[in-house]
Amino acid sequence: MSDSDSRPGETPDNALEGTPGETPAGARAGHGTGAGGQERVLLSPTGWSLWADTADGPARPPRPKAQGALTADVCVVGAGYTGLWTAYHLARAQPSLRVIVVEKETVGFGASGRNGGWCSALFPTAALAGQMRPALAATIDEIGAVTREEGIDCDFVKAGSLRVATTAAQATRLRREAGDEWLDAREVAGIVRVAGAEGGVLDPDCAALHPGRLVRGLALAAERRGVSVFERSRARRVVPGRVVLDGGVVRADVIVRATEAYTAALPGLRRELAPLYSMVIATEPLGPARWDEIGWERRVTVSDDRHMIIYAQRTSDGRIVLGGNGAPYHFGSRLSPSYDVEPAVFDQLRQTLATLFPAAATARITHRWGGPLGVPRDWTPTVHLDRATGLAHAGGYVGDGVTASALAGRTLAELITGRSSERTGLPWVGHDRRRWEPEPLRWLGVRGGAALATAADARENRTGRPSRVGGVLAAFTGGR
Repeated sequence: MSDSDSRPGETPDNALEGTPGETPAGARAGHGTGAGGQERVLLSPTGWSLWADTADGPARPPRPKAQGALTADVCVVGAGYTGLWTAYHLARAQPSLRVIVVEKETVGFGASGRNGGWCSALFPTAALAGQMRPALAATIDEIGAVTREEGIDCDFVKAGSLRVATTAAQATRLRREAGDEWLDAREVAGIVRVAGAEGGVLDPDCAALHPGRLVRGLALAAERRGVSVFERSRARRVVPGRVVLDGGVVRADVIVRATEAYTAALPGLRRELAPLYSMVIATEPLGPARWDEIGWERRVTVSDDRHMIIYAQRTSDGRIVLGGNGAPYHFGSRLSPSYDVEPAVFDQLRQTLATLFPAAATARITHRWGGPLGVPRDWTPTVHLDRATGLAHAGGYVGDGVTASALAGRTLAELITGRSSERTGLPWVGHDRRRWEPEPLRWLGVRGGAALATAADARENRTGRPSRVGGVLAAFTGGR
């Protein structure tokens, strides 16, 4: 048995193989002409996702690269939602603090700029979901308030989330869970006409948004409050008191690691989070006739209750964005831009789109993209500050990170500035999770879990009854 972490503090030769932003030799260069033009199928995940193509706003010069010796009170590694919300709330709560954010690529390069645009109160594990729910629901409204206050035009619309049962097995399971909140097929059709829907449940605590505009706007808001954001500044090593970069070093009293799926590329952290990939497709803007047939008038987000998760939203410009799991985990928690493109999963998503929304079956797919998300061994995100070393981190959202990262960032800011609140007492604060197993056990476990999800869906489609395999899968993933 072996593990690719090597020795603690030592980066294996292949740890950063094919790191995002680098096109491997022989990789396809792709093609396409933009948001309203031809289909985008390229390896650069942020350059040709729908969210990057429609980010809008005036062009700005590249942010500087961190070079030489820099000092700060707080250094944040990672310019995604977690890092930027942390920096923003630190600057807002204590303007005198010197806060530096360093990012290997560009703002929003990771999951913050590639997700499906759900701002929900979902939490990955059932055991803590109830305790976390009020804070997450409140955070959705806080995100909306910040976007208005800071002038971030990210198409934020809080219309709720509709979870639909599209098979008899899903209906049995979801009706049991929904209780009095169960909606019958007619009521579901009054919200959106999902083919084959037998019923569903509407969760009011969810907003749809444009994630690319949110993360870019958040960076600008933090900078206006005095935060320094450096791009193309790769962190080679994070130790108490300093972040060692390719071209320099940042010394700080507190260092926040906000690297989510890319944590696996840092020395000694290969087993901290497993990078699992999710894929997304976007249609062309649909015309009035198609929308009349679909009936999706509000921007409620939509999913069904299959085990291999899917998620969808209607964008402000009239597209359907549909994403889902199913891309393979790569041995050794390897990351590569070539993994951001999974043609087989894109084809499955196209088939799912046609099945759920027949009116969109012939719509042109203008964008296809993907990327990794961070999954902890116990499926439970964490917010942590070690006061003795000054090292902090947050993440492991398992794909439910748009809202959770904002809550984590505000919580980290309160912990760092020594302020107590209801947030600092939440159960994920200081949560101590165990690491993933070494390879090949990690590969076998993750691949096995995905196979279970696929098998459970197939059995339920065939028998019309909830699968016992689903129960095994729920035990493995925290029960959600």
